[in-house]
Amino acid sequence: HFANFEFKFETVLVDNQKERVVQRRTPVGVVAGITPWNFPPLMAAWKMAEALMTGNTIVLKPSPYTPLSTLLLGEVLSKTFPPGVLNVVSGGNDVGQWLTEHEDVAKISFTGSTRTGKDIQAAASTTLKHLTLELGGNDAAIVLEDADPKVAARGIFNQAMGNSGQICIAVKRLYVHENKFDAVVEQLTGLARQARVGDGFDEGVQYGPINNKMQFDRVNELVEDAKAKGAHVHAGGAPLSAEGYFYPPTILTGVQEGTRIVDEEQFGPVLPVMPYKTVEEAVSRANATNFGLGGSVWGSDVEKASEVASLLECGSVWVNSHGSLTPDVPFGGLKESGVGRQFGEGTIEGYTQAKIIRIPKPRSKM
Repeated sequence: HFANFEFKFETVLVDNQKERVVQRRTPVGVVAGITPWNFPPLMAAWKMAEALMTGNTIVLKPSPYTPLSTLLLGEVLSKTFPPGVLNVVSGGNDVGQWLTEHEDVAKISFTGSTRTGKDIQAAASTTLKHLTLELGGNDAAIVLEDADPKVAARGIFNQAMGNSGQICIAVKRLYVHENKFDAVVEQLTGLARQARVGDGFDEGVQYGPINNKMQFDRVNELVEDAKAKGAHVHAGGAPLSAEGYFYPPTILTGVQEGTRIVDEEQFGPVLPVMPYKTVEEAVSRANATNFGLGGSVWGSDVEKASEVASLLECGSVWVNSHGSLTPDVPFGGLKESGVGRQFGEGTIEGYTQAKIIRIPKPRSKM
């Protein structure tokens, strides 16, 4: 997509007898790209593409948990770009802070937690940097009364547990109509119990470990908190005994808003499932959060599901699917799930700044 994309650096806005007005888009300069640990080379490639195709230079800072693939990518591409155009710098959080505060950095493109995004926004305000912040989410999925429990459960399970739940736009809360609740929970439970968790090099393994101990401990803490408050565990619910940060797909019921597993982003393979009576109730509960990254609605009547989807307060909403992204469609969050967008022509303009040139036309001689 990016290789074939033709960005318009110059656009004629006005052309009449009096004047010609041209808008020229110029690179912002140095872009700092700060990436998370869940999809390191992919995130790096996205940030590189948008920055470099618009004429900027970029300094990439990968997560200290997963620096090697991005460093290798930088090493390979160093033979393609002139020195100084593409730079990869690894290190701890202090490196990210230096980039955020550095006066020569004109734009920050960050993907990560809402808490860190707020810190970056505050630090960047001293130099009024351009910002693109793709932050955390607590995506809700709503299963309507007319949905096929088996079909909906399969799709939702895949999008809740993929990459062991370590995806910003994974399904993290599930609201199911009370008439389909038991059937959907039964289907989800069966899928969770059948899932194979373990070393990704072992044949047949579907889900790997949590990336790091801090996140592993957080997932375990949220589940234990839910259990202490009366949650019913249908599958999973405790770390595996194998060496490593392995946590099985976990299905919980008996929870509601006010429980941490519902209110916070777990970023792990845990799905709280809650019944609702009316669509209005489901939408209200889904929207009752400071997050607004993604959401989805599942049902047999696509038109009705689309109407419900339009009521969700999030940057991207899917009908009978969840989480698909393409580089030609803008992606980003509302509320505390982000500032700005990734992808799409209008979004790429964010790596440039507009300069207006007004050129007078020669006056005709009388």
